[in-house]
Amino acid sequence: MALVNRVSRLFKADFHAVLDRIEEPDILLRQAIREMQDDVYADEQQLKRLQTEQQRADQRQSNIQHSLQRVEEELDICFAAGKHELARQVVRRKLEQQQRLQQLTQQQLSRQQQASEIEQRLSEHRRQLQLMLEKAECLLDTAATEDGYHETVEAGVQERDVEVAFLREQQRRSS
Repeated sequence: MALVNRVSRLFKADFHAVLDRIEEPDILLRQAIREMQDDVYADEQQLKRLQTEQQRADQRQSNIQHSLQRVEEELDICFAAGKHELARQVVRRKLEQQQRLQQLTQQQLSRQQQASEIEQRLSEHRRQLQLMLEKAECLLDTAATEDGYHETVEAGVQERDVEVAFLREQQRRSS
């Protein structure tokens, strides 16, 4: 029975090796890297969009705060002149502006949370992409070497290099 299991595992291993060669792993790896790069780009674009929206919201918030200051001045004038009906209308505008300001603040908090989540995801995607690129570089270099596509570099030291190094050492020691 043990012999049958071993032979079965051997056939499965050979079959998986054949499938790996058929699937061309280097092409699949490159495609996976492109997809990861697309994910990083999409996250960067979403983060930029949120930052732009945040800047616009900051500007709207500033405008509302200036408007509230003007409303306060108008209220002072209305109460000083005894115009209570006009003051009621100004108070209504003040309440509306305060509600808008509160909504903007809530939206900004939500955007900040989204931006934080995207930044974390982007950081993780970049880290994974970097690891994948490093692994791919190693694997593709290994595969190219195995397939004979890799250019061989002469590993030996040439005689002229030895001669130059010898002359440098000799000159350094004679000084």
